[in-house]
Amino acid sequence: METQVASRALLARGFGWTVLAVLAAYMINVVLQFWFDFPGVTATVSGQISALGLVQVAILLLAAALAIGYVISSPGTALRADAARISNFNRFLVRSAFFVVLLVGMGDAILSFLRVQNMLDGIVGSDMSSNLGRADYRGMYFHVPLMLIGIVLGSVTRGLGFIWLSLLVVGAELLIVLSRFVFSYEQAFMADLVRFWYGALFLFASAYTLLEEGHVRVDLLYASMRRETKGRVNAVGSIVLGMALCWTILILGFGTSSSIIVGPILVFETTQSGFGMYVKYMMAGFLAIFAITMMIQFVAQFLEAIADKRGEPGARETHADMI
Repeated sequence: METQVASRALLARGFGWTVLAVLAAYMINVVLQFWFDFPGVTATVSGQISALGLVQVAILLLAAALAIGYVISSPGTALRADAARISNFNRFLVRSAFFVVLLVGMGDAILSFLRVQNMLDGIVGSDMSSNLGRADYRGMYFHVPLMLIGIVLGSVTRGLGFIWLSLLVVGAELLIVLSRFVFSYEQAFMADLVRFWYGALFLFASAYTLLEEGHVRVDLLYASMRRETKGRVNAVGSIVLGMALCWTILILGFGTSSSIIVGPILVFETTQSGFGMYVKYMMAGFLAIFAITMMIQFVAQFLEAIADKRGEPGARETHADMI
């Protein structure tokens, strides 16, 4: 009996880590397909065999094998320990995403202000000013370095910085009100900054809200259930409703070069306003960040739910439990 119980825990851990490994392999293959002209796994599976396509298939298989190997080599690791480790990594991703949108938002807004006021030529020269007016150049040589700095900041800090985005959104909106009604001054980049940070706030905060069980449950039965029963419900819901939704977003978003996520990123898509912020392509990427971080958190929730179902001690107390 104890052997069966232990094997079920291994199966749950194996499933969770395999999902994460396949997710990582999928995103690696997305980069290889759209930025390095690999054919894609779909083309290989459909019969268009090539060396590069086989490499992508091998990446998927290797990722799954590594996940299973890790689980087999660590049979004594508790479900809650794995869930905590996964959640901590997800916190790093969300922190990094916050610093990325903070730095890119402020940097691009300042750059747009200098352009609209015809001050940029005097600071960086006419050639550089012209280049910064091109979406591909600004994205590659201005945004990407700021993104890398944001990732570094996310790795050396511990607070969840996205919480400050709400204050930044209010500050940016207040700046619009003051400049419009006091100084009669308004530019397109000011509204773009509000939309940029506002979108990041809700999409990046979703995974943390799931961690703390802060999402609204329209369920009259769940609150009265025992912890073991809640574990069953959460385990099934994490797979059927959570992971399935995230995979749908990623598959539709990265299916072809014209898909809703990768399409705008490939061409550094911008708004029609010439002096607005050049970050529309990043807002398409917000959907990918949302799907990835939610997928990771659903895996952590799945492992926690299985631990609850098994009656394991050490259940984490969430903000929702404290209310």
